[in-house]
Amino acid sequence: MKKLSLLGSLYVAQLLPVAFFMQTLPVFLRQQGVSLEAIGLTSLLSLPWTVKVFWSPIVDRYGWTRWGHYKSWILAMQSLLVVALIFCSTLEIENHFSLLAVGMFLAISLAATQDIATDALAIQLLKPSERGFGNSIQGAGAYLGSIIGGGVILVLLDDWGWTTSLLTMALIVLLLLIPVLFHRENLASYKSDQNISWKVLVEFFHLPGMGSWILVLLVYMMGVAITNTMFRPLLVDLGLSLKEIGVMTGIVAYSTGMIGAIISGFLINTLGRKQSLIWLGLFMAIAIAAFVIPTLGFTSLPVLYLVSMGLNFAYSMALIPMYTIMMDKSRVGTAGFDYTLQVTIVFVGSLIAGGISGFIAEAIGYLGVFVIAVAIVLVSVAIIAKTFQESYS
Repeated sequence: MKKLSLLGSLYVAQLLPVAFFMQTLPVFLRQQGVSLEAIGLTSLLSLPWTVKVFWSPIVDRYGWTRWGHYKSWILAMQSLLVVALIFCSTLEIENHFSLLAVGMFLAISLAATQDIATDALAIQLLKPSERGFGNSIQGAGAYLGSIIGGGVILVLLDDWGWTTSLLTMALIVLLLLIPVLFHRENLASYKSDQNISWKVLVEFFHLPGMGSWILVLLVYMMGVAITNTMFRPLLVDLGLSLKEIGVMTGIVAYSTGMIGAIISGFLINTLGRKQSLIWLGLFMAIAIAAFVIPTLGFTSLPVLYLVSMGLNFAYSMALIPMYTIMMDKSRVGTAGFDYTLQVTIVFVGSLIAGGISGFIAEAIGYLGVFVIAVAIVLVSVAIIAKTFQESYS
């Protein structure tokens, strides 16, 4: 239980500021009349999460043994993240937006590096039989961070202002360092006999069944990325206020997602990895299809709440078997690199999908973009059913 609470706190800490920056910015931009194309391109701020694979071997290879290999990385990155948040809090959005963008990029980079070490630590701590529920705790922690960063603070932004909101986040991230300080990393379970070279990458791609799995990682979450990127601009176009959007998408929907993540951890042991991916993928497609409803004119708040909650519930459930299999396919000694590489592939797919979503919406409307998102998810489920072989140790 102690290790699960540790991992949960780490995922809260890293997702809190990322959720705030990535979810608040599109709302602000749309309120100011910025085009959907430009809003779609703001997803490029998440680039560090996509390219972090290139420095993940450094995290695997180097560390400070006295504190613990991965623990030392987590302490350093999370402390610097606090500093970056304080820096951003001193800047005015209207007058220093370019400098603020640099600060946000730096904060997301630090959180991304912390994520490499946290994922590797999780693989080190969790037995294969514990990974399903362990990943549900990871997902729940990430959702809690998103609830606070993308919901609670977004709602309070009008009352607290930019500076107080970011300083509050910095304080929370600082306090979440406490469980890490008391953790004793088992250095005997850590080994890294790998050189930092492209040979490690090549060997990973030659593991059994890796080709089809990479295709699944690339496509599985594309539909959700399209839907999430365009839903908030749709809410702005429908006339919802900042607080209404924050409560709906950042508190209520994410709370539903947190519940879904926990439930999914229990389902994996019952259904198995492959069947969980298939059935939860179909559930995800149905949830995305529900977004057609508001595009047809049914835009009451209960309808908007239901579709938002449904997507986050289904999405969070589908994430858990995917994360679990990613752990299964990570090698001892290069766990940080292997897991991060798989996460990177997911982010590449999401980045592409999110980046083009605005162009698709401008061309064929919100209805068309949501229909395409459903089709992409169904294609990914078909790939899983045809090619995925379940095996883990």
